[in-house]
Amino acid sequence: MRRNFYLAFFLLIPFIALAQVNPLYTTDILAQQSWVDARYAAMSLEERIGQLFMVSVASSQNKSATEKVGQLIKEHHIGGVIFSTGGPVRQAKLTNTYQKTSKTPLLIGMDAEWGLAMRLDSTYAFPWNMTLGAIQNDSIVEKVGRRIGEHAKRLGVHINFAPDVDININPKNPIIGNRSFGEDRENVTRKGIAFMKGLESAGVLSSGKHFPGHGDTATDSHHALPYLDFTKERLDSIEMYPYRQLIKAGLSSVMVAHLNIPSLESREGFPSSLSKPIITEKLKNELGFEGLVFTDALNMKAVSEFAPEGEVELSAFLAGNDLLLMPVDLMNAKNKLLQAYREGRITEERLSESVKKILMAKYKVGLNDYRPIKLDGLYHDLNTVKDDLVYESAIENAITVVKNRFSLLPMRKLEKKKIAYVRFGEESGEHFLNTLKRYGEVTEISAKDVASYKEKLKQFNLVIIGLHKSNESPWKAHKFSANELFWLQEISRMRTSNTILAVFTKPYALLDVINFDQIDAVIVGYQNSRVAQEKTAQAIFGAIAVNGRLPVSANSIFPVNSGEHVKGIARLGYSIPERVGLDSKKLTGVDSLVQMGIDSMMFPGAQVLVAKKGKIIYNKSFGKPTYNSKDSVSKEHLYDLASLTKILGTLPLIMKMEEENKLRLNDTFQDLIPEYKDSDLKNVTVLKALSHYGRLPAWIAFYVSTLNEDRRPSQEFYKNVPTEEYSIKVFDGMYLTNVYQDSIYNRIGRQELKSNRYRYSDVAYYVFKKYIEDTYQNDLDVLANDFLYKSLGATRTTYNPINRHKKSEIIPTEEDNYFRYQTVQGYVHDMGAAMQGGVGGHAGLFSNANDVAKIMQMYLQGGYYGGERFLESRTIKKFNTCYFCHEDVRRGVGFDKPQLKDKGPTCGCVSPKSFGHSGFTGTYTWADPEEELVYVFLSNRTYPTMTNNLLVKSGLRTRIQQVIYDSIIN
Repeated sequence: MRRNFYLAFFLLIPFIALAQVNPLYTTDILAQQSWVDARYAAMSLEERIGQLFMVSVASSQNKSATEKVGQLIKEHHIGGVIFSTGGPVRQAKLTNTYQKTSKTPLLIGMDAEWGLAMRLDSTYAFPWNMTLGAIQNDSIVEKVGRRIGEHAKRLGVHINFAPDVDININPKNPIIGNRSFGEDRENVTRKGIAFMKGLESAGVLSSGKHFPGHGDTATDSHHALPYLDFTKERLDSIEMYPYRQLIKAGLSSVMVAHLNIPSLESREGFPSSLSKPIITEKLKNELGFEGLVFTDALNMKAVSEFAPEGEVELSAFLAGNDLLLMPVDLMNAKNKLLQAYREGRITEERLSESVKKILMAKYKVGLNDYRPIKLDGLYHDLNTVKDDLVYESAIENAITVVKNRFSLLPMRKLEKKKIAYVRFGEESGEHFLNTLKRYGEVTEISAKDVASYKEKLKQFNLVIIGLHKSNESPWKAHKFSANELFWLQEISRMRTSNTILAVFTKPYALLDVINFDQIDAVIVGYQNSRVAQEKTAQAIFGAIAVNGRLPVSANSIFPVNSGEHVKGIARLGYSIPERVGLDSKKLTGVDSLVQMGIDSMMFPGAQVLVAKKGKIIYNKSFGKPTYNSKDSVSKEHLYDLASLTKILGTLPLIMKMEEENKLRLNDTFQDLIPEYKDSDLKNVTVLKALSHYGRLPAWIAFYVSTLNEDRRPSQEFYKNVPTEEYSIKVFDGMYLTNVYQDSIYNRIGRQELKSNRYRYSDVAYYVFKKYIEDTYQNDLDVLANDFLYKSLGATRTTYNPINRHKKSEIIPTEEDNYFRYQTVQGYVHDMGAAMQGGVGGHAGLFSNANDVAKIMQMYLQGGYYGGERFLESRTIKKFNTCYFCHEDVRRGVGFDKPQLKDKGPTCGCVSPKSFGHSGFTGTYTWADPEEELVYVFLSNRTYPTMTNNLLVKSGLRTRIQQVIYDSIIN
């Protein structure tokens, strides 16, 4: 017997090569056939006919409704159920109950085109097909299909009625739209195949729909029968084109739509789902489809009112459908089929063909060895980091730039931009705006009329308009309001600014825009999800490249497949740890350590950031500004960076001077300040001073000599109000005499050199500050801002923050009871820097973790960031070199470097090429070129008193660093 089967099978091979290999076959085809035959033989006629039905149920329904379905399963032996709304755990419980009830395992189906979230709460929503249609890399679509398939399989769903391969030519299509991959048949086909392969690879059956094509109609078949007045040639070349290719690629099933197609069905007003010429002759015979054929839901108005109850289902079966989906009256329909069988209208051959196909499908999805769904961990398994990665990748690759006049995108020259954001649409643009603000200063502008908009926007030279529509479902409204269309035209005509339009809905929204002449850039984000908003903002600033293409025509000037490739310009992006090879679970150890630091009174609050491979993947704030604060620390709060100023403020300017030949590493202090030619310091070189090997004192307490006998600021040196002679502001109501600046440098010049060993020193940075300012004839803070911070978009990096920010935005550093006798907040903590007007070479800079990371990333990228070269890579390499390691001095030129022995400034887990610095107030940053990693820790451990050394003693900052490195996935 087996020998005869093999002989027959091999004789059929030439014919199989010409047609579709049955997509329901498994690799163990003999075992499959045996199981199918045995099951079929054991069934009564009623049981066989029962297999043809798939009824609808929702886990959100009441108990009586779900129990009614249970009765149908028990009494009528239905082939399967299609689940609708509800929740995953409720559905899993129902599935287990139903499968236990059913004599033959049930085929469980769902509409999960963009994931289980199409029907269920508490599950993952992947991008809509229209969004996926914009992606140029089809493997990403396959990954989406795979994840959706894995979710379905985990929930005990065997067939996903997807992909939708309707070619959405009609923008007014009320039911397809975003559910389509687009209007280009080739693109729809490629995406459909990719999605299908993903589903099938997860062990879930696919279903192409809605055959022969529901994309070019303005009628919703849920309510009426759509009319397709197209020739056979048109239908073959457009609507049915994807089916031909998907069938060849192994499509498991096809869902037939309810459509009126005169060119394929001669009977007037006859639904395609009941048409033998369309299903049997066209789909099965001509296209060679051997998989399962489903009707679309038979309770839809387009077909349910076509014939008396029961007759619709019978007609559908006689037309060639295998499974009758969602019958209006199961009992009546079943009786009609039984009667037709007994009357000979349904032959045994015809019945067995469909029932055995259904059984083959059940075997293929593993129902020959059915096992109940495990409820433990179900929610977690349906909402994973892996899903986030796939979603992010899809959105990032879908974003499309359709216009980019003057190469406005990505945005460069941030120092010249004054940016406003205007929100259109009824939904929130919060994530878009917040992400824009991470890159530069962006002001939200709102108004009730165009005149007010124009008045408010006059002060800006760049306006970003975001159209934010509902992301709740693909059927929600997508259009601009009439006012918004008018405002868009008027705002874009303003000569004082450029305009960028960002669209967070389907691209059809652009059809209503009358004129794009004055709109300089148009970027389509497709959806208004958090990730879509964030990624679109990142694309605008060049943190990610843009490669998407329009899947549909969005305007006469933006036809299908429009889209400009926009390269990234190496700005930091934002993502999740696993994107760059870090384990998010292990990174929670950082949270634990920081919280322990707060609980142990090491510091009141902190910001911690980790970036890897150009992506910030961890950026959190902890605690409060002080122990008594009501508010919590935010990511926007500014911290006193203390000695991080050396590498983030002064050192970049020194590097620049070295490149411009204004300074050399072997220059001496007498070269920099000629007055030092007769001092002990005269031969100290720049190289040795920056390497902390110049024999300089650690620091000089300049402020002590300006106190009176009561250890209070002396009136000889300070005034309460500024005057021409007392203009150096140390603090509120505290102005230092101008002549004291000379005293500072005279005192430095009188210092004696210490022993010839490593000694960390602030003193050299007083010298460098003076030399820099004398050379450029400008103040250090102005020079650093103009050279670096403004161009980087480091808008929260500044000296003397009290002049630019609200006091509440600045973290206090100490309750000073020795010099200023006030809460130090908004002014530099370091006394020497305070006596230089808040701008020291060694201290004075304030920032948040996000901005510190930008500067460190610029170093990591060899001096390049945001499309601009700030420093040459050779310069950074020169300064990131330990020249005195042989003398047991670990330091680079300005940068701190990893320890040479057991203890030091790092966890001991970093590479020798890494570099960074720490600060007195409880700050720390470190960059590692080998791991492409930046770590920032900012705290105010000096509050309420700088004598609190618990943070230093605990080694907490480097213990956090160790956790970060332990989180790297090898």
